[in-house]
Amino acid sequence: MEKIRLLIAGEEYNIGTDDDLDYVAKLGEELDKKISTLLRDNARISVTQAAIVTALEYADAAKKSETVSENLRTQIQEYLEDAARARTDAEISKRELERLSKELAAVKASK
Repeated sequence: MEKIRLLIAGEEYNIGTDDDLDYVAKLGEELDKKISTLLRDNARISVTQAAIVTALEYADAAKKSETVSENLRTQIQEYLEDAARARTDAEISKRELERLSKELAAVKASK
């Protein structure tokens, strides 16, 4: 586990992470920007209140992303099932075509 120091809303935070340090630094920068913007635009709120509002925004985005991901997984599963049915139907049609071709050849040969 590596450590990284983040500056968020004027406070330093030492974070231990297994993630890429550049990635974590960018997350910290994004969080600092959101909280700082809230503090700048709303002089009456505290850092804690700005952090809660920001956390709610992130939680909302995460929940919506989960829903979208689940819908996509369901859709992909349905497409895979449709493709499997289509392959089965194609194989059945191919066998029927072969059977009918042999039958036609037999009828022509008997004339």
